[in-house]
Amino acid sequence: MIHHLSISARDPRHVADVLAELMGGTAVPFSPNPGSFFALQLDEHGSGVEVHPAGTELQPGGAVGGGFVKTPEPQGYTPTHFALSVQSDAATVERVAQREGWQCFTCDRGPFHVIEVWLENETMVEVLPPEFAAEYLAFTRPDRVTERMAATPAATARQRH
Repeated sequence: MIHHLSISARDPRHVADVLAELMGGTAVPFSPNPGSFFALQLDEHGSGVEVHPAGTELQPGGAVGGGFVKTPEPQGYTPTHFALSVQSDAATVERVAQREGWQCFTCDRGPFHVIEVWLENETMVEVLPPEFAAEYLAFTRPDRVTERMAATPAATARQRH
């Protein structure tokens, strides 16, 4: 189980606030890296998303642990994304994304649907309202996910050359 993950944003506080809104949780400052915020889902798993200022890198630090370093240039698009189950319905997710001016698309991934929300129009999160989460969980059942992933048509890979 993934309990939390980290992304970057040009306005970390705002992105964390919006993610917390969609999750039904709260956003708090993340003191190990000033200017960062933690969107907490407030569930029994400790689920959340750290949102760091654009240009932040996490670098190894040996036995004392990794440390945050700011780079001069934010990188824009990356392959980093995540799927986030929320209690909000699809209409609410779309309404919030529209309010923020962020691109939002309901997508058919074949065996399940997602709502792509492009945070700050750069970082993609696949939002799963309850009915989409049920589809995703049915597809990823431990007893069948390996064969289902192998059988998923290549057309769903959506690569651009």
